This record gives sequence, structure tokens and C-alpha cells, in this order.
Amino acid sequence: MKKPEAYTLSIGVLAVADTYLTGTILPVPVWVTFIAWASFFVLGGGRAGLVKSVASNLTGLAIASLTLMFISTAGGSALAAAVLVGIGSAAMVQASKIKLLDVLPAIVWGFASTVGTTVATGKAITTAGIANPALVAATALVTGAVFGFVSEVVGEALAFKREPRLS
Repeated sequence: MKKPEAYTLSIGVLAVADTYLTGTILPVPVWVTFIAWASFFVLGGGRAGLVKSVASNLTGLAIASLTLMFISTAGGSALAAAVLVGIGSAAMVQASKIKLLDVLPAIVWGFASTVGTTVATGKAITTAGIANPALVAATALVTGAVFGFVSEVVGEALAFKREPRLS
């Protein structure tokens, strides 16, 4: 089968599995797994893309978590929250100076996924235990990256490889 069709089948079937998994067994936001899945491909795929994607997404998660913790101590001030998000944004840019983290959007996706998970769950970043939105988002980000890796492996395995003709 041609590569586009192989990837269509691989990603389509695995998207069903991901959506079912996150809707039943692993209660994490499916949209975060899809963001991480896309991040894997944007960062080149393969083992290197997996490592770079997880590292970048989790760096964004760490920066978002710190930002949200500081915001929670700011007493509800919109100006303080805005300044702290600005500092977090600047921290993401600085983090992207590191070779492993040099694709800034992948860091931002981790940051945004963490903030979104916090809002979606209604749980504060300071929530203790497995309901902590940073732990939920981290699980989803790693899960999505793994789905990306598996979809690439399956897609490549299904792709028809033409042998050169010997005339």
C-alpha cells in the first residue's frame, strides 16, 4: 500500500484506540494526546522525535505549572496573572535555546495543554494526588507521543516498498 494510505490506516485505527482508551481506562484529555501526537511528527518522528517531543512538551508543562502556582498566590489580580504568563512565555523562549528543546512551538503546546487541562478539570495546579492537572497533562502528553511513535512504526510497516526493476 502507498505510504499515505498506510499512514491513513495506521493513524485512523490508532485514533480510535486512543479515543476509546482516554474515554474509558485512562481518564486524560484526548485533545492533549492528539497535540502530543502531532508534536511527535512535527519534530521529525522516530526515536529522536519521540525524545524531543516528550522533552519539549514536558518542559512547557513544567513552566506552565510554575506559572500557575505563582498565579495562585497572586490573589486573583488580572495584571499579576498577565505579568506571570509573560514571564512564563519568556522562560519558554529561553528554554528553546537548548538543542533538545529548540522547537519553541513544542514547548508552547506543553504549556497550553497544561493550562487547558487545568481549566477543563476544574482542579487547581496545587491539587494533591493523581487528579493534579499537571500529572494528568503529563500522562496525556507522553501517551500521545507514544501513539505517534506507534502510528509511524505501523504506517511504515504497512507501506508498500517497490523493489527497483532490473532490466
